Amino acid sequence: MPPIEDHPHRYALVNELHARPPSKLQAPGVAVFLAIKPDHQAAKRDRAADLAHLTALLDRHGAPPPKPDATHHSTELGRHQLKWESHTEFVTYTAFRPGLPERPFDPASFGVFADDWLGHAPGNRLASILFQIEIMPEDHASMDDRLQDWFVPESLACAYVLDGAAMIASDFRIDHAGHLRMAIFVKPGTGGRRLGRIVQRLCEIEVYKTASMLGLLRARTLSEPMNALDDELTRLTRAMNLPGSRSDETLEALLRISAELENMAVESAFRFAATEAYEALVHQRIQVLREVRFFGRQNLHEFMTRRFDPAMRTVKATEARLARLAERAMRAGQLLRSRVDVERSAQNQKLLESMDRRADLQLRLQHTVEGLSVVAISYYAVNLATYMVMPVTEPLGISKTLTMAVLAPFVIVGVWMMVRRIRHKFE
Repeated sequence: MPPIEDHPHRYALVNELHARPPSKLQAPGVAVFLAIKPDHQAAKRDRAADLAHLTALLDRHGAPPPKPDATHHSTELGRHQLKWESHTEFVTYTAFRPGLPERPFDPASFGVFADDWLGHAPGNRLASILFQIEIMPEDHASMDDRLQDWFVPESLACAYVLDGAAMIASDFRIDHAGHLRMAIFVKPGTGGRRLGRIVQRLCEIEVYKTASMLGLLRARTLSEPMNALDDELTRLTRAMNLPGSRSDETLEALLRISAELENMAVESAFRFAATEAYEALVHQRIQVLREVRFFGRQNLHEFMTRRFDPAMRTVKATEARLARLAERAMRAGQLLRSRVDVERSAQNQKLLESMDRRADLQLRLQHTVEGLSVVAISYYAVNLATYMVMPVTEPLGISKTLTMAVLAPFVIVGVWMMVRRIRHKFE
């Protein structure tokens, strides 16, 4: 699983807010949040580019630059208190400014991040949020009226959080300026530490939710090629039982499918694992808010159950399907390889039988040749022996024919025994 960190400095924003004078910590106020992520290889990105982009923003406001290799940085940007953090796949900017604009969720509040500066970002915008932070009125019904004006009622999710210290609300829809809107009504007397913790949790919920949805995009991308490979794998599996099928061609096709599925699994492993980790963080952050229902409306947990969890189940189902397809291709390949091995064993058996027959024929031919060789050798040996004994037999009046007749049996027996002895020696 990739190292999706629970950032060690995730409470730094809270501490920075708490360190400021109390008059600037209390609501009303405005907070803006921005997360930037590269399109590809985000976990292996050049983090020096992130620091350079942060430094460019600080230089615009005359703020001190971050330390080399910094993973978090906080400073003053005019009336804003800025907190920057570097995560595994993205960087986040959070800025808080006391005082409310003339109209709620004014896009001008996002002006601390200039458009030309955003245009040179080392990545694309992953999430951006506008926070409207107000004092909780005594008449809680008036909050409901404001929420009706600010958000889409069908998507509105709201709840009391942290033992009633605040009420949070959002419809999780992107406005015309490209930002998500969130409202926070804070109970009078709530300190900056608790306010900062609420803002931090909501930022984490949104950015982790958005990051986890990248897994859904990957799952949808894999759907079409997985369907094609599934159909081809089914066709090849059925063809294995058909008579006359070419096992070598089928095995080659199965190996190609297995390679494609393995490549898809390798390319998607990080994203699916990251999605699982982000999903767990979303639910954990919602849990620590300790929600209490507001006027019978759905809370964040119910909203995520309806809108977020089905997407995560789709990602998990795609990951499981990809693993099952790879297992099917592997089993089919193993089955076909076993079939090929059996066919080759039968061919080898026939080859061995043919070799046995040839060896038997060769042995018979050898015995025949040995018999002929005994006759040929005996013929010449008898002639030689005759010439050798003729000087003795001629004075005795024994003819050459009689001499050859007498010597022939002895020579033939001797040659036969010699050949047999040579054959036994080689055997």
